[in-house]
Amino acid sequence: MAHVHQLVLQHGRAKARDLVSTKHERLCVDVAAEILAAESDELGITHSGFCLTALPHKEILDTIWRRENHKLTLIVEAGLDKSGNPIGVPYGPKARMILLYLQTKAIQTNCREIELGNSMRDWMFRMNISDGGKTYKQVREQAYRISACRLTFFWEDEHDDLRMNGAFVKTAINLKSATADIRQQHLWKDTVELDESFFEALKAHPVPLWEPALRQISGKSLAIDIYIWLAYRLRSLKKPLTLSWPSIHRQFGAGYKEVWHLKPQFTDALKLALAVYPEAVVDVTRKAVTLHPSPPPVSDNRLISMR
Repeated sequence: MAHVHQLVLQHGRAKARDLVSTKHERLCVDVAAEILAAESDELGITHSGFCLTALPHKEILDTIWRRENHKLTLIVEAGLDKSGNPIGVPYGPKARMILLYLQTKAIQTNCREIELGNSMRDWMFRMNISDGGKTYKQVREQAYRISACRLTFFWEDEHDDLRMNGAFVKTAINLKSATADIRQQHLWKDTVELDESFFEALKAHPVPLWEPALRQISGKSLAIDIYIWLAYRLRSLKKPLTLSWPSIHRQFGAGYKEVWHLKPQFTDALKLALAVYPEAVVDVTRKAVTLHPSPPPVSDNRLISMR
């Protein structure tokens, strides 16, 4: 599935677009061309738990979100407003990108207190996320949900079942209104403090990602989840790992009742994730998805250097 990069390298972007047949394939060509031309070495960071579990892709009515994968389980509980009404579980690509920013800055600075001003604006701009209009309202809504929710990780080791209780943040993510005074927005220097348990777990289990890759898929929550999953899984493989479609459905199929509902969506999102991860080797058949040992998108030395 990595042939898209070869098409771009051999024929150039314009000719490669002519050689594919669908709108999604042309998108993958465009993304691959951007990745091949990218010169930035900036990193993103995520907790390893989000490589095996994830938030919802769409808004859910339930106040508790539960995802289980092998020996790891994530439970996210929606917070309440001051009237006692559920605020809702965070979801979609905006929630993921906010969390990636917070986690990245925490590791870069080795500090729980994260700036929400120009640094976050710069990150969102680099991630192709607007800070105005409807998009800004969506970012504020997801920040509100992230601020209020509780999360629990459960995992099994050789001897016992373990758990981490906490939240994403200790203090609210207070983003200024899009209608705020221009000077106020320019001087937007509020901060947020990560939950201590979450911060310590993040420092113990960080997974480096490549910022240009995140930029190209910032609006696609399933592609983000797959890219993060591949970044974590492929580097640790000693031999090919074949996963059945029911297994894929258990991890990525929330919101898809049947496996056959998920397969076309997952396949398209996987193609996009592979377009931003040229080193990844993944085969897809009618019966299974096979992961092959592959270099990580970012070397461990880059993670060490940013600490």
